[in-house]
Formats: sequence, structure tokens, C-alpha cells
Amino acid sequence: MVTFLSGGTGTPKLLDGAAASFSPDETTVIANTGDDVELGGLFVCPDIDTLLFQGGGILDRERWWGIKNDTTGTHTALHDLGDAMGIDDEPVYLSEERQTAGRELANWRRFSGAAEFMEIGDRDRAVHITRTSLLDQGKTLSEVTAQLAAGFGIEIDILPMSDDPVASLLHTPDGLMHFQEFWVGRDGEPAVDSVEFRGSSDAEPAPGVLEALEDDVVIGPSNPVTSIGPMLSVPGIRDALWATNVVVVSPFIGSEAFSGPAAKLMQAVGAEPGSGGLETAFPFADAFVVDEADDTEFEKPTVETDIRIDERSDAARVTEAVERALAEVR
Repeated sequence: MVTFLSGGTGTPKLLDGAAASFSPDETTVIANTGDDVELGGLFVCPDIDTLLFQGGGILDRERWWGIKNDTTGTHTALHDLGDAMGIDDEPVYLSEERQTAGRELANWRRFSGAAEFMEIGDRDRAVHITRTSLLDQGKTLSEVTAQLAAGFGIEIDILPMSDDPVASLLHTPDGLMHFQEFWVGRDGEPAVDSVEFRGSSDAEPAPGVLEALEDDVVIGPSNPVTSIGPMLSVPGIRDALWATNVVVVSPFIGSEAFSGPAAKLMQAVGAEPGSGGLETAFPFADAFVVDEADDTEFEKPTVETDIRIDERSDAARVTEAVERALAEVR
């Protein structure tokens, strides 16, 4: 049995090759929900949806988000209407009072849908409408995610990290920003002073999460701060990781990140921006998988391989390295 911690695109890319070493019916994936937003009244779970679309065989693999060949008629219409009304397509974060009104699951991550700043495909939007409607019927995010996964014919178990609201918020010189505003709306350009996972102290791991963390755990090459950090902020999860075997796949080659703002965010939380900061970010790790060109030295067992993942065969190669690392620490 193996459990992957997943956020962003790094771990989903690794999962492309997981079946080479791990049986799908013995694999669990815990997904980050700190990046979730409510946009125009619809609850959007980007990291869960990447796993759903990947497992369902419809993921847009050029962008690693959204649905392949999806249309964007509604998104275009929203922008056309916004232009006619003089509404900018800048992220509009709702007021503090609106952030905590109504649906509790969306606390501190609510945005206006007028001239929406995130592009949502039409088929993609159908998933968000279905999710939001089921949540409004009283189902938990775990229950809805399980229903969606079954609908997509997915064999692995996908669990949200929590059924409670946790929002990844960045404190910048330009003001407080949700991660999606920073990354999608502002292209990751603002400087970041600090990172906050609002709501985490009151959150609980979703059903099945702590049990899954009793198995061997793999942290894929995802952003350590905003893809994995929200999970670690939920009480009980970090302690569980200290008690099991954990292998971390580096999202860096030395100080170079594969994608995203990982280096900038590592600096913001006081960690070295690169592979050298992984022991700070993941002190409970038992072994690391790093690129063969990475000269970072670790105190824990280290397996080297080519960790770039462009094809399924690359993912299988890295997964086999993960398996070797697990064998060293079991």
C-alpha cells in the first residue's frame, strides 16, 4: 500500500507512471485543497480536478489543468459582457464579511465571477456545478469527490486533505492575496512576505486520511509550500508523517524549480530555495529522490535518476526510483 501527497502538476505527472510499481487498488492519493476557490458561486478544486481528469483520461496534458479540447463559450461570454459593462477582468476578492457568509467550505477563498479571472472550460464548469450542488445538498467534499471519481471510472482512491476550509493566503507588499490571485491573476509576480494557511488550525483530516498515512508515503515533485504545505498545516497530518516511511521527490534540480513559484515561496517561509531546502520543508522525510545532475547532499538516503517528467515512460522511471528509495527505509 502506498499513499501519494498531491498538489499542482508535479505529483500528477509522477502518478502517470505509478502503475509501473504500485497497483491502483493499493494506491491512495491525498489532494491539496488549499488552492480551492469559490468563483461566481461555484466551488472549484483545481488539484482534485487535475487528478479526476487525469484518471478519467480527459486531462489537457499540454497545460496539465482543465479538460482536453474543452470549449470556453461561457468564459468568453462572461468577458464579452464584462467588457460591455466596463468590468475589468482583474481578480475581485470579495469583502471580509462575504468571505465568511453562507457556504462555510468556501471561507476565505471567494471571488466574483464577473469577467472571471480564471479560465473555466464548459465541460470543466459542469464538474464545478455538480460539485457545488452536491455540497449544497449537505454532502461533504470527501463524499462528493468519491462520487466524481466513480463517475470518471477512477480506480485509485482520491481523498481531499480535509472537508474543512483551508485557504492558502499570501501576504505581499500589494496586500493579502489568495494563491490563485497571486499565481493566475498576477502571474506570480508580486513579492511574498509570508504564507498563511487560514483555517487550518480548526480543520480536521478528511475521513480516511490518517489511515492512508499509515502506509508508505510519497511526496511528489510538487511545490513544497503551497501544494504540500496546506496538508502539513492540518492537525494530525504532520505527526502521522513522522510515524511512517516518507520519500520525497525533489521539484528542483539544485536551485532550479521545474515549474511555478516554488523557489520564491520557499524563500518566503525561510527555507533555502532549491533541493537544499527540502530537509527544512520536510524534516520527517526518510529518503529523497533527486536528479542525477543535482549535487545537493542530504543526511538521509538519496536515490538519483533523471527526474524530468515529460512522458509516461519518464514517470515510470522516477516511480521506480521511488520504489528503490522506499526499499532502503522500510
